[in-house]
Amino acid sequence: MSRNNDRNIKAHNDKLHKSQDKAKAKKVAREEKLKTILKKFNEAKE
Repeated sequence: MSRNNDRNIKAHNDKLHKSQDKAKAKKVAREEKLKTILKKFNEAKE
């Protein structure tokens, strides 16, 4: 019996993609925060 059966591969890929999606969402949220902070900073400067 092989450990690399379809069910195990699918479970692994699902975990992998879930963690990749989380990382991507975190990056996007961080960029959005940076944009708002920059906007506020630039407005305060003027």
